[in-house]
Amino acid sequence: MSTNETLVVGLVSISDRASSGIYEDKGIPALQEWLNNALSSPWRAETRLIADDQPSIENTLIELVDRSKCDLILTTGGTGPAARDVTPEATLAIADKEMPGFGEEMRRISLNFVPTAILSRQVAVIRKQTLIINLPGQPKSIKETLEGVRDADGKVTHVGIFAAVPYCIDLIGGAYAETNEAVIKAFRPKTAIRPK
Repeated sequence: MSTNETLVVGLVSISDRASSGIYEDKGIPALQEWLNNALSSPWRAETRLIADDQPSIENTLIELVDRSKCDLILTTGGTGPAARDVTPEATLAIADKEMPGFGEEMRRISLNFVPTAILSRQVAVIRKQTLIINLPGQPKSIKETLEGVRDADGKVTHVGIFAAVPYCIDLIGGAYAETNEAVIKAFRPKTAIRPK
């Protein structure tokens, strides 16, 4: 792999109302803004705004992995307990491996802010050489779970899940991604860090 490879990130916002134009999607812009701040290496987005139904979600994830060759896919929306919330089911249906630590940690981070975090059913999986993570639906919660919890002075008190994402992508054969440490410090063993 070259040192100037570009990370390809699928950004999928899952919402019946936003996908039908009833209201403006806030998920994809929130993800793009966060990634622009967090990533210091080249990346590009493949964006999809889709309805909250299992076949649409499954087909979109398969297309982003198999044809668009995304290294990482971040979904937002459809992870609650309501009847129309089927993002985790669709994600698990197309997966090769489940990565339960991501969902556990997202709920633990969100519990710092709201007791209803335990109602969230986010999962993360690997399909082929792609890491897929279901994020919460609210832009504020997206940022908190990715970046972590900070105290009043801005010091990180609970590390966000994105700290583990670049090394996970390394392990499954994806592009090498580097982060802006002021936003989130990616963790890699010393042997996995490439010289700048």
